[in-house]
Amino acid sequence: MNKFITLILVTALSALHLMAQESRARAPRPFVNQAGYNLDEAKRFTCPGAPDGTPFSIYAHGTNSSRPLFTGTIKGEAGDFTAFNPAPSGTEYVIKVKGFGRSVPFWIADHLMEKLSSRLAYQFFIDVRGGFTPQLSPANVTGGGPSRDGGGQGLEATFEGLLYASNPALFDRWNKELRYYDNRLYPIIPPPDDEPLELKEYHEKKVAELQDRPDLVKLILWHAEWAYNNHQYKGHTGGFSGRADGYETWVRQFGSDDGSLQSFDYQNLLDQLAAVCAFYHSLLKPYLSRETYQKYRQACLDKWEAYDRHQEVRYWVKSRKWIDEGRLEFNEQGSAFGQGLLRNLLMYLSERNEPDGQPERFLKYAQGCAADMIKNWDFNNPVHTWRARNAEHITPQALALFLITAPEHAPAGAKEKLAAWRDYILKRTDNLWHYRTHSDTEWAHPKSKEVGTVAGLGGAIFAVASVLGDEKLRAIGWSQVNFVFGCNPAGAHLSNKSALRVAMKGYWDGVEVGWPFSYVHGTGVLGAVRGTLDGSPTNAAFPYHPEKAASGDKPGVYGTEGWSITNRAWMGTVTFSTAGSHRLRLLDPKTGKEISSAKLSDTVRVELKAALNQDWRKAETGWVEVIVDEGRSKQRLTVTETGPNTGIFTGEFKVSDLKNQTAVLAGSGQFPKKVTVSYGYLGFTKSATLSVGER
Repeated sequence: MNKFITLILVTALSALHLMAQESRARAPRPFVNQAGYNLDEAKRFTCPGAPDGTPFSIYAHGTNSSRPLFTGTIKGEAGDFTAFNPAPSGTEYVIKVKGFGRSVPFWIADHLMEKLSSRLAYQFFIDVRGGFTPQLSPANVTGGGPSRDGGGQGLEATFEGLLYASNPALFDRWNKELRYYDNRLYPIIPPPDDEPLELKEYHEKKVAELQDRPDLVKLILWHAEWAYNNHQYKGHTGGFSGRADGYETWVRQFGSDDGSLQSFDYQNLLDQLAAVCAFYHSLLKPYLSRETYQKYRQACLDKWEAYDRHQEVRYWVKSRKWIDEGRLEFNEQGSAFGQGLLRNLLMYLSERNEPDGQPERFLKYAQGCAADMIKNWDFNNPVHTWRARNAEHITPQALALFLITAPEHAPAGAKEKLAAWRDYILKRTDNLWHYRTHSDTEWAHPKSKEVGTVAGLGGAIFAVASVLGDEKLRAIGWSQVNFVFGCNPAGAHLSNKSALRVAMKGYWDGVEVGWPFSYVHGTGVLGAVRGTLDGSPTNAAFPYHPEKAASGDKPGVYGTEGWSITNRAWMGTVTFSTAGSHRLRLLDPKTGKEISSAKLSDTVRVELKAALNQDWRKAETGWVEVIVDEGRSKQRLTVTETGPNTGIFTGEFKVSDLKNQTAVLAGSGQFPKKVTVSYGYLGFTKSATLSVGER
């Protein structure tokens, strides 16, 4: 078919699809998370205009049954059905509210959000790179790269590594999408999941041993190499053709308290190298050579103070954009409160593993950053909260990670500060959408998208809820996820459901109505990027004005464009969601009871509940680590799902089969005294320990 005719047909079909989406979004009906809800988690829908006491019912979709599976009543224009946890089946459900019609169909399933979002979370960062080689200069990427329009504050390697740490056995499954071709790393879209990996090109065969790495690990290492290659770059960044002054002069420049300005925020690249150093010791040793790790480490050790990495950095951006014009204390990209704590915490976690390490140096800096946050983090200052937009999620996540990974070293008041933030969130989300309002008079920004602060708030809440053990707060986190998936005044998922993204397998299954506007040729050029978030309702949309909800760009409004930093915030939500849902237990296989001690002759059953259930039709596998005597011997144990779609994974080992290899080599015995089974890394580790007795 003629390419011109094809283009016309695709454009026409897209327009019809958009009209249908808008029509469905504005129809009077209950608003739900269009994909669905996680089993055993908070579940909520909204029904604007429904009086208190209005009954609602839940039915299996596509059946003629008149008997509801669950009933309840509306309160505050919303309905709660947290107690509805049907047996896993793949069934879709609908909610009916008398006088308000029915919802779109949705699932209720084990770790549903993670099933639909985990891969898209990092595939976005595969697609949005400025090129296939980590040798690329910031001068060749609009905004500075490595992600288009991302600048140096993207923290891609940092949050990609945390994503992997949260659920490593899941990400190990996907290793066929990213392919090496000499020093280039390029994707195959859609990824060939069910096809053998064939290395046909000579250049691919030269790096055959690298191809089996998990795709997410390949991406982390690509971003780490990019950061190292450019951490001393002080030139101009990429710009638009026709603008001789360059991108940064048109939009923003970077500087310090003394007023000096620069074109590229290269200092932030050390933050990513610090993260990779921490990941080296926890998860990257099989993939990252010690020689390369030492290069990254040395760059951090040499330049840390010179680059102001030892403290919380203020006044780092001078912006000419009306949304953040001026010289702000923190900014919308990556220099949020807590970024200093995050990088110093990660360097501390790395250095404490080195024989010649300097953990005290970085612990002191981390404690100083935490003390700064405890004293100065002001929830009533919009620059510290919603105005930081895409970077706001870093602040509570950093302090939460400190309390999870090194609680004995956290300054006094750290947990209390998070409890105060919790109170602020509960107050500001007391509305039908559980939307975090700006003030008593303003819901959201009247002119601009807030995609990042909306998409990232769930992850911030999940992190803090895990520290505080607060289920009520965690429920508010799930409402933020619901907002992203269509439980909002637009009645639309925050990602445009384009035919191209669907064809690329780059969209969320089960979502009927996507964001009505697509800014295909924006600075980030995100039209063909999988998993992109495109927009969020502005102030005029609230509490429920659907005709104003999905604002497109127009004079004085900047409403639709996604951004790499926006999706980094969303990746944080996908990452921290599992902090409150993964479980690991050690059981007596004969009685099924949980145990904490065993004899050498015993067999032990490991039971893992984790977000590994991707295929509802078959039993899947994962793995846990079995660690003998404080790490002197370590091995992986395969765990298998107890049946299709159960979400529970089990495996067994005999204690006498475990050997303390260090003791064997020393000739001082071989059997273990203590066995620890764990899953996940850094702050996401779930573990259980056995003390081992005699035969």
